Amino acid sequence: MPEPGKKPVSAFSKKPRSVEAAVGSSVTFEAETEREGLKVRWQRRGGDISASDKYSLEAEGRRHVLTVRDVGPADQGSYAVIAGSSKVKFDLKVIEAEKGEPEPAPATVPAPAPAEDPGAPGAPGALAPATELEGSSSRPEGSSSEAPDGPGPVSPGAPDDPIGLFVTRPQDGEVTAGGNITFSARVAGASLLKPPVVKWFKGKWVDLSSKVGQYVQLRDLYDRASKVYLFELHITDAQAAFAGGYRCEVSTKDKFDSCNFNLTVHEAVGPGDLDLRSAFRRSSVAGGGRRISDGHEDAGTLDFSSLLRKSSSFRIPRDPKLEAPAEEDVWEILRKATPSEYERIAFQHGITDLRGMLKRLKGIKREEKKSTAFQKKLEPAYQVSKGHKIRLMVELADPDAEVKWLKNGQEIQMSGSKYIFESIGNKRTLTISQCSLADDAAYQCMVGGEKCSTELFVKEPPVLITRPLEDQMVMVGQRVEFECEVSEEGAQVKWLKDGVELTREETFKYRFKKDGRRHHLIINEATLEDSGHYSLRTSGGQALAELIVQEKKLEVYQSIADLTVGAKDQAVFKCEVSDENVRGVWLKNGKELVPDSRIKVSHIGRVHKLTIDDVTPADEADYSFVPEGFACNLSAKLHFMEVKIDFVPRQEPPKIHLDCPGRKLDTIIVVAGNRLRLDVPISGDPAPTVIWQKSLTQGNKVPARPAPEAPEDADANEEWVFDKKLLCDTEGRVHVETTKDRSIFIVDGAEKEDEGVYIVTVKNPVGEDQVNLTVKVIDVPDAPAAPKISNVGEDSCTVQWEPPAYDGGQPVLGYILERKKKKSYRWMRLNFDLLRELTHEARRMIEGVVYEMRVYAVNTIGMSKPSPASQAFMPIGPPSEPTHLAVEDVTDTTVSLKWRPPERVGAGGLDGYSVEYCQEGCSEWVPALQELIERTSLLVKDLSTGARLLFRVRAHNMAGPGAPVVTKEPVTVQEILQRPRLQLPRHLRQTIQRKVGETVNFLIPFQGRPRPQVTWTKEGQPLAGDEVSIRNSPTDTILFIRAARRTHSGTYQVTLRIENMEDKATLVLQIVDKPSPPQDIRVMEAWGFNVALEWKPPQDDGNTELRGYTVQKADKKTMEWFTVLEHYRHTHCVVPELIIGNGYYFRVFSHNIVGPSDTAATTKEPIFIPKPGKTYKPPSYKALDFSEAPRFTRPLVNRSVIAGYNAVLCCAVRGTPKPKISWFKNGLDLGKNARFRMFCKQGVLTLEIRKPCPFDGGIYVCRATNLQGKAQCQCRLEVRVPQ
Repeated sequence: MPEPGKKPVSAFSKKPRSVEAAVGSSVTFEAETEREGLKVRWQRRGGDISASDKYSLEAEGRRHVLTVRDVGPADQGSYAVIAGSSKVKFDLKVIEAEKGEPEPAPATVPAPAPAEDPGAPGAPGALAPATELEGSSSRPEGSSSEAPDGPGPVSPGAPDDPIGLFVTRPQDGEVTAGGNITFSARVAGASLLKPPVVKWFKGKWVDLSSKVGQYVQLRDLYDRASKVYLFELHITDAQAAFAGGYRCEVSTKDKFDSCNFNLTVHEAVGPGDLDLRSAFRRSSVAGGGRRISDGHEDAGTLDFSSLLRKSSSFRIPRDPKLEAPAEEDVWEILRKATPSEYERIAFQHGITDLRGMLKRLKGIKREEKKSTAFQKKLEPAYQVSKGHKIRLMVELADPDAEVKWLKNGQEIQMSGSKYIFESIGNKRTLTISQCSLADDAAYQCMVGGEKCSTELFVKEPPVLITRPLEDQMVMVGQRVEFECEVSEEGAQVKWLKDGVELTREETFKYRFKKDGRRHHLIINEATLEDSGHYSLRTSGGQALAELIVQEKKLEVYQSIADLTVGAKDQAVFKCEVSDENVRGVWLKNGKELVPDSRIKVSHIGRVHKLTIDDVTPADEADYSFVPEGFACNLSAKLHFMEVKIDFVPRQEPPKIHLDCPGRKLDTIIVVAGNRLRLDVPISGDPAPTVIWQKSLTQGNKVPARPAPEAPEDADANEEWVFDKKLLCDTEGRVHVETTKDRSIFIVDGAEKEDEGVYIVTVKNPVGEDQVNLTVKVIDVPDAPAAPKISNVGEDSCTVQWEPPAYDGGQPVLGYILERKKKKSYRWMRLNFDLLRELTHEARRMIEGVVYEMRVYAVNTIGMSKPSPASQAFMPIGPPSEPTHLAVEDVTDTTVSLKWRPPERVGAGGLDGYSVEYCQEGCSEWVPALQELIERTSLLVKDLSTGARLLFRVRAHNMAGPGAPVVTKEPVTVQEILQRPRLQLPRHLRQTIQRKVGETVNFLIPFQGRPRPQVTWTKEGQPLAGDEVSIRNSPTDTILFIRAARRTHSGTYQVTLRIENMEDKATLVLQIVDKPSPPQDIRVMEAWGFNVALEWKPPQDDGNTELRGYTVQKADKKTMEWFTVLEHYRHTHCVVPELIIGNGYYFRVFSHNIVGPSDTAATTKEPIFIPKPGKTYKPPSYKALDFSEAPRFTRPLVNRSVIAGYNAVLCCAVRGTPKPKISWFKNGLDLGKNARFRMFCKQGVLTLEIRKPCPFDGGIYVCRATNLQGKAQCQCRLEVRVPQ
């Protein structure tokens, strides 16, 4: 058996494989050992195999071969090969040979190749990988025993994943304790722009990337030929704790996939033992040989009794040494064993009732082993916030024991200021500064061979919302995108709709997107069911927004109108709709119109145009515009006007040819901004002169000047008048185009001032003709004034506005209302149906958010510009009622009330509280105070004695008062007599000691009604003087002395009296001070190296018991005092170990609880230690050379100090002659630096650094030099900045 705690080493370099063989064939198993000379045994069913006609055994160097001849059904079973302490098991399966097939040749089974898939169905003759019980490792299906150089092609037997990202998923695996195992996953990369991100987890949350080290390694490769990524998880030296469920997650920019798999760790057994764990394994294997996950572990059954009945089928000869002796107590064995060993022990001792055994074992109290190394261990778990520090502390039984700190099994080394190790007495502390997620791990403290463990959990700071969500209003089918920004990148957030979390199962409807600190929720096609409140929730806040989805409607702001044009003219049909994204089709007489070089179709924003150049009679038809997706049809007719010219003799009078009855024309309507074209056919010979005039008022002609006489020739220049102003043809936006048979009056970009009655006059020598044309310019309304907000509630308000000053020449059809948040730039429409009234109640707002409103006016032409924004307002509601209203105290004229704030305050905050009362049976409430109060208590004064009153309290904010809370029962205004009672604190019930000069402050609470009378006395006499002050309140009394003196010591008594009832309490105050020095110190005797001293106790003991004396001596030559005795109780002593021939002074201090006396009793004359009378002649010796090179007997040690506190570096050196000492920091001499002080006393070298800062950290060197040589030592100093 391998030694505990060491990794077993396999004796085989090549192991036999399990095979299938046909009946009558021969099978060869081959094994290869690590070295030559090892004794190899082959076994079948626990018994050794020897050479015979059936079996052939061959051994050549390290190669060993077993051949089974003439295989039959009886040869089927389990085989094993043993070398040293390693045992490899393999199976032989016998199958019936098919008829007509030749007898198969002997099958040689080599060891598995490094890159071969042992579990692939495509491997010929493969049943299962051979399992080595010690020092070996078995691989899971789909993984290799050694990591290949690249992913390579996927084997035909590898499971494919046509839907997810995985090409090959990690499979379940089993391994023997101490062995190695590798799990691999392959991901197709042909369609990926960036490498995928793969994470390995143990259980649900443990990220294995933070556990990479001795036991866990991660590897990833990419094969450019096959475009496949390979990710591997390699576990070495597997332990029993490694068993369990694992998960592999792979993610790309827009895809995610995960896979679960299990790891089973088997215990290592000896060469002659039975694999009991495989015999007791539950039948929880699903189809295809894959184990069911941990959640279905109990799906299998374990029949312990049937296993006992079948134990004889194993037929394994037992070693008598391994069998339990009959006198052993099985319950004692079970009590000391781990739960994983219960089945094995029950099997060995023949216990068939496993359930009864466990029930009885549960009742046996298990003794806990007391720790011999630790007095106080680590807590089971610690928690710390990210960026903070944590202290892990243990107490040891041996203060001198060495301690090691481990993190995830690895020893922690001192590096920088991350880890700080402290040792104070028997306490050992590990301080971790600036904790990060990498510090979330398992920590151990090891003392000798004993450990104590704990788990450290690092808590991330709350994620705050830096930019909230914004309300949105969309139409059905439109795309919706909510965007929110948080304070941390990669933060975990939750999206909720109406308080219900949106999960990944709903990805067909919602799409979640992360972009750094921004989080997006996208709805591609909104429906009416998507309306509601959406919120994003983080660990530190929540953002809320409303989505309103309206049915899709289309409004026509301007329809197309009938046109009458002449030959070669241009016809323009124009319409305007509410949605600029709507496309449409133009029809001519019901058929789709195809654009060409003469017919043009345009779509700019909300305006759709059809332009026909050079109109011909064939263009006269009905034209329609049909918007796509809407049951709407806009129609108009194009009239072609033919100009008929009849032959007339010369001298024809002028005539205006207009097709209108009674020569009364309809009003010509033009939309502002459009082009106004008045086309007037004329005739006359000679060519008439055309005059255009506009009347200031309808019905009056206002010519700008008399009409000029017509010239005799037809080519004469003509003039026209516009609003009393003669204009040239090319001036401004108004001009006239006149030909022989027509006159065209054109205004580019019609305006309001252009409407009126236009008079067209044609003259020639024969006569004149005149026609009035009425033009009306219509436009969108003016912007209304800013709306007014009123009746603001918790989530609603009333909006009022006035009609626009100018309606654009068309009646106002309605209004459109919009709102937005104060700090936002996005306006949200509140109505799609026009509002007919001038008021509207807006609802569904969020309390506490500041809003603004604006309004549009709409007529048949279109929508006006928006009005100015209203004044900002905040929807708020009144607070709820206060809670826990209670009567605290009642007197003859007052009632004291107290309550707690309301549960819901709202965004309006809390302005204060109002308190009212009324007589029982009345309904008139009287305010106790006229103004609001902010505190949650009130003393109501000036009440009638004996009155029965009800009280109520209401909370107020800017929205008004909230609901009141009323006392449950009427309160009777009458004081209740209560016996006086002093409540003396526990620390005042014993003698109270204070030092001279300290403050004395005794607070003694009491009870009693009405207010009791308080009296203080000292030693039976009333207190007098200004040094002692008494302060009384209705509930307590205070004795105060600003600076205590010895005279204040004594017994104090406080008396509480109400009428003939009283209560007393006594306090003993003791003021203590330093004692005086001892008296009459004298030397009683001096002999040899000793002196006997004696003194008398001090005259003043400081009003407390003496705690001893301190005796000191001083050499007359140096007068440096050294302490000989401390806390010495007697008044006489003997001072030993004095130096002969020296004179000494002696002094004695007295001590009490306050401290030592200020002065000491000192001997007046020195005491000389006499030399003996005999003279000694020393022998003569040869002079010796005692010089030696400097040598550090105690070198410098590394130190970590706190900035701002003096630091000292010490070492010790010896050398003769006395060496010269030099100090260096980072190679620079410190001899002339005033911040460093250097001392050398009796070989002890000290460097004092005054108030170090972080820049004083570095390498310090101490160098000693004399004639014999030099030596140096160095240390590292780290200066930490306090947190």
